[in-house]
Amino acid sequence: MSQSPAFVLNVLETPEDPEGQEPSPYDESEVHDSFHQLIQEQSRWVAEEGLELQQRQPETGALGASGSDHETMLGPEGAPVYSMATLRILASMPSRTIGRSRGAIISQYYSRTVKLRRRAGRPQLRDMGRSARPSLRLYDLELDSAVLEEEEKRGLLVKELQGLTAAQRDHMLRGMPLSLAEKRCLRSESRPPRGKHRAQRHRGLLSCCDQLRDSCVLASHNLGLALLSGLQALMPWHYALKRIGGRFGSSVLSYFLFLKTLLAFNTLLLLPLLAFIVGVQAAFPPAPTGPVPAFTGLELLTGGGYLTHSVMYYGYYSNATLNQPCASPLDGSQCTPEAGSLPYSMPLAYLFTLGAAFFITCITLVYSMSRSFGESYRVGSTSGVHAITVFCSWDYKVTQRWATRLQHDNIRTQLKELLAEWQSRQHRRSACGQLRRVAVLGLVWLLCLGTTLGCTLAVYTFSELMIKSPVSAEREAVLLLLPLVVCLLNLGGPYLFRILAALERHDSPVLEVYVAICRNLILKMVTLGILCYHWLGRRVGTLKDQCWENFVGQELYRLMVMDFIFTLLDTLLGELVWRLFSEKQLKRKGKPEFDIAGNVLELIYGQTLTWLGVLFSPLLPAMQIIKLLLLFYIKKASLMANCQAPRRPWKASHMSTVFISLLCFPSFLGAAVFLCYAVWQVKPSSTCGPFRTLDTMYEAGKVWVRRLEKAGPRVSWLPWIHRYLVEDTFPIYLVSALLLAVIYLNIQVVKGQRKVICLLKEQISNEGEDKIFLINKLQRVYERKEKSREAGQSQELSVLTSGANLGPVFSVKCGRGP
Repeated sequence: MSQSPAFVLNVLETPEDPEGQEPSPYDESEVHDSFHQLIQEQSRWVAEEGLELQQRQPETGALGASGSDHETMLGPEGAPVYSMATLRILASMPSRTIGRSRGAIISQYYSRTVKLRRRAGRPQLRDMGRSARPSLRLYDLELDSAVLEEEEKRGLLVKELQGLTAAQRDHMLRGMPLSLAEKRCLRSESRPPRGKHRAQRHRGLLSCCDQLRDSCVLASHNLGLALLSGLQALMPWHYALKRIGGRFGSSVLSYFLFLKTLLAFNTLLLLPLLAFIVGVQAAFPPAPTGPVPAFTGLELLTGGGYLTHSVMYYGYYSNATLNQPCASPLDGSQCTPEAGSLPYSMPLAYLFTLGAAFFITCITLVYSMSRSFGESYRVGSTSGVHAITVFCSWDYKVTQRWATRLQHDNIRTQLKELLAEWQSRQHRRSACGQLRRVAVLGLVWLLCLGTTLGCTLAVYTFSELMIKSPVSAEREAVLLLLPLVVCLLNLGGPYLFRILAALERHDSPVLEVYVAICRNLILKMVTLGILCYHWLGRRVGTLKDQCWENFVGQELYRLMVMDFIFTLLDTLLGELVWRLFSEKQLKRKGKPEFDIAGNVLELIYGQTLTWLGVLFSPLLPAMQIIKLLLLFYIKKASLMANCQAPRRPWKASHMSTVFISLLCFPSFLGAAVFLCYAVWQVKPSSTCGPFRTLDTMYEAGKVWVRRLEKAGPRVSWLPWIHRYLVEDTFPIYLVSALLLAVIYLNIQVVKGQRKVICLLKEQISNEGEDKIFLINKLQRVYERKEKSREAGQSQELSVLTSGANLGPVFSVKCGRGP
C-alpha cells in the first residue's frame, strides 16, 4: 500500500490544442489569466483522475483521527508542516528556482531572447511551430522528467540564440550565470551552420592585413585597459576608500567621501574663475602702480607682500575693457581703451562670473543633497537587510586574494554595524534613568554653550584690539595673531566638548556624533559671524584710503593656512603621539578612535572660509583643493597607522546626507548672505579693484545697462530684461512662490507614494496569505482523496475477503438441492 514519493501533477491539454502542442509565448495571455484558472483545472483533474500523494506518517493519521483533518499540521514554532509532495511542489515554483536551478536559468534567458527577437522586428514565434517557453502548463512537477525538460528548454534556447545577431548573442551569453564550459557549449551550438563551415574552411588562411588588423585591435584594447587602470590608480578615492570602508566601517568612510565631495565642489567653482577672470587678467596684466616687493617666503603664511600684486587678490584686477596693458589714472577714473579694443568688461566679467559660479554651486549642492536624501531615506522599509547582507553581498567576480580579503572585511564590518544598530534599539531605560539622563544633558549643554560664549567674547575682544593697534607693512607677521587665536579656540573647544560628552554616556554612537557635530558647528559658525562683522563692519571704516578687499582676502588666506597647520598638529599630537604614549607609558594596547565629528567640522569650516573669500581672492578655491588633497593622504596614513575601528560599530546610513545638509544651510547660505551684503551694500575701495569708481559692486550691472541703451535698438531687449526681471522685485517673489509650490507638490507626491507603498505592502501580504490558503485547500483535497481511496481499497478488500469466506457455504447449500 505504500505509494511512490514522487508527486505527479499532470495538466491536461485544452480542447483548443488539437495538435497537442503548447502555445507560443505571445499566446500565453490566456494561460496566465489568473491563479484561479490553474486551480480550476487541477480541481477538475482531481475529480476525474485523482492525485497520488506520499503516504502520511503515523502522526498525520492521528491528526486525522481526531476529527480535524481539515487543519494543516503545525511545526515546532507554529509554522505549517506540509507533506513531502507539497513541499516538492513549493520547491519547484518559479520564484524558488530562478538563480538556483540550471534549467530555470535557461528558461529565464530563453524568455529574454524571445523578447529581444520581437523587439528587433524579427518574425514572431506564432508564425513558426507552436513551441513554448516554460509556462504554467510546462511545469511538470514530476522530478523524474526534470532532465528531459532541461534539455528541451536548452534546445529552445539554442534555437532562439541562432536567430539573434552575433553581438546580441555574445551579450546574452556573457550575462548568463552559468559556467564557462556551458557558455562555450551554448556558443558553439548556437553558431549558424554557415559560420561553422566558413570558420573550418578559412581557418589558418588569414591574410597579413587581417592579422595586422587583429594585432592593432588587440594592442589598442590592452592600451586602453592599461590607461584605465592607471587612471584608477591616480584617483585618491578608488582603492583607498575600499580599504577604509572594509577596515573601519561606513562611519569613518563617510568623512573621506565628504572630502571627495568637497574636492568636486571646489573644482566646479574654480573652473569658471580661471577661465573668465584669472586667465583673462593674466593675459592682459595691468601696469604696476608701484614697486613690487621681492618674494621672501613669509608670504606663504601671511598672504601679503609679493602675493598682493598678483592675481591672487581682488586689488590686482583692473576696471577697464581689456585689450592691452593700460595704466589706471591716478585720479581713480576709468581707463579708456583704445580703438579696436576687445569688448570684454572686467567689472562685468568679475561680477557675473562669481554670480554664475555661485549659482552653479548652489544648484549642484541642492541636487547632491536631494540625491543623498533619496539614497539614505528610502521610502520602503529595511526589513530583511541582515539576510541580504549575508546572502547577497559577495561579489563572485573577485578573484585576487587582496580583493577577496578586502571584501571579506567589508562584509564583516557591515554585519557588525547592523547588529550594533539592532541591539541599540532593544535597550530601554527606566523612568528614573530618563530623568537623570535629561538632567545630565541639560548641565552638559549649559557648559558647552558657556564655553562657546567665552570663545566668542575672546575673538571679539582680540579683533577690537587688533583694530586699535594698526600694523605696518614691515610687521606683517603680527597679523597672524588673530588667526592663531581663532584656530586655538577652534582646536581647544572640541576637546573640551569631548570631555563633557563623556558624562552623557549616549546609548547610540550615532546620536553622540550628531551632538558633537552640533556643538562644534555652533562654535565655528558663531566665531565666523564675529569675524564677518569685524571685516565688513569695522575694517571697512578704518581702511578708507586703503584696499580693504585685499585685507579681507589676506585674512581669509591666513585663516585657511593656520587651520591647515593646526589640523596637522592635531593629527600629529592627538593621534600619533597619543598612541605612542599610551603604548609605551600607559601600557595600553588600544589605539585612539577617529574623531568623525571634529574632522568633518574642520572640512565644513575650511569650505566656508573658501566661499567667504572667493570674492576677495579668486584663487582661494585652488588653495582649498591643494589643502584637501594633502589632508586626504595625511588623514589616510594616520588612520591606518594610529587609529582603530570604533569600539561600538554603527552604521552611517544618513551621515553623508547630514554632512551635505550642514554644508548647504549654515555654510553656503551664510557665505551667500555675506557676499550679497558686500556686493549690494558696502562701498568698494576707490584705489583698487574692478569696482573702484562705483558706489557699490552691483552698480556695474546698471552701468552696463545704460551703455546698452545707448548702443542701439538691436540690444534693447537686454536693458528690458534687467529692468523688469532683475531690478523689479515682483518676478523674484513670483519665482520664489513657484519654487515653494513645486517643493510643496513634491512633498505631497512623496507622501502619496508612501501611502501607495504601504497599500502595496499590505496587498503583497494579503496575496501571500491567499496563496497559503490555496495551498492548504489543495492539501486538504489531496488528503481527503487519499483517505477515500484507502477507504475504497479497504472496502474492496473486505468484500473480497467476505466473498472468499462465503464461497464454501454457498457451494454446500447448492449441493443440498433436490
